[in-house]
Amino acid sequence: MRRANRAVVLTKLYREGPLSRQELTEVTALSQASVSNMVAELVADGLVEDAGLVESDGGRPRTLLRVSPSYAYVVGVDIGETRVQVELFDLSMREIAKADHAFRSASPKPATVVNHTLSGLSEVIKEADADPNRVLGMGVAVSGVVQHPQEGVVDAQSLGWNSVPLGEMLRAGTSIPVRVDNGAKALGQAEMWFGAGRGARDVVVALIGSGVGAAVVTSGSVYRGSTSSAGEWGHTTIVHGGRRCRCGALGCLEAYVGAESILDRYRQANRGRPVGGGREEPMLATLIASAGSSRTAAKVLEETLDILGAGLATFVNLLNPERIVLGGWAGLALGERYLPEIRTATGSHALRGPFEHTTIELCELGADAVALGAATLPVAQLLADGGVPR
Repeated sequence: MRRANRAVVLTKLYREGPLSRQELTEVTALSQASVSNMVAELVADGLVEDAGLVESDGGRPRTLLRVSPSYAYVVGVDIGETRVQVELFDLSMREIAKADHAFRSASPKPATVVNHTLSGLSEVIKEADADPNRVLGMGVAVSGVVQHPQEGVVDAQSLGWNSVPLGEMLRAGTSIPVRVDNGAKALGQAEMWFGAGRGARDVVVALIGSGVGAAVVTSGSVYRGSTSSAGEWGHTTIVHGGRRCRCGALGCLEAYVGAESILDRYRQANRGRPVGGGREEPMLATLIASAGSSRTAAKVLEETLDILGAGLATFVNLLNPERIVLGGWAGLALGERYLPEIRTATGSHALRGPFEHTTIELCELGADAVALGAATLPVAQLLADGGVPR
């Protein structure tokens, strides 16, 4: 019971703080004495600290409390399909150091990914001159299905991975606790905690990068499904007998709105001439910028937005979310330029009633939000455990 009460107080402070003791009593439904005892313990452990004073109605100023940013570090890792990005944060989720390792191959071997990840971990700790013993944990977000989040077993057909024990492989190279989850689910948690999902209970966070995925949040919790593969939105069929997807099926949504597929569709429409730029990010930016002067680019993007709208409409009709959050580096690139068109396309494919009660917004945490989301995995464990002292 004590640990559960600590978890309640700590979570409220982390998600909604700074708060005064009186406010904590109101939002936790715990007694004033219980809140006072829990706060005293958390302060003594170094997890909670004063955050200044606030005026009260007719009484003495109240002391505000917050989770101490300097209590520990957390690491977030975004294992995408073109690179590994490793970031070190304090508990306020302020980025302190960052390392970026691009893949030389389109289908990197698990051992290569593990080496890049562990190298990035060493780099960010060294850059920040951080004590490794104060790193609470490393959260790892990966493209693919994470069968058992506790163990971190990954299936990623686009990478050619089948039941890869990624968590075990990473733990063999570091004493820092490791937690692994799907990239879209990690992004979804970050947006629910800090970004465009705050204040909502039923949300879909759509992630579009090289590939496509989604986090489905129902009643405030991420829906995982029976084997944790829920949210593979990119592999729903959008065109019967359509383009072949990297997963091997025909007509998947990812085969039309994933960045790799958008660029390939342009190349085919442009008589085999690709967009210049080298990497996918600058290539997609160039394609979007050229839409005003290139009829081919405009047509490909128009088709992309319509198909994306049809994909989002599926969420509207099937799940009736109050909010859809569009994220991922490619999702933001499209949304920042074409959000009104995406809303219109979604409305043209969705049932009128549910669509009128759904908003479509952009991810607020930026293109690097997957690494931030991954870093919330060890934080979530800390909160759930009530901040058990080290």
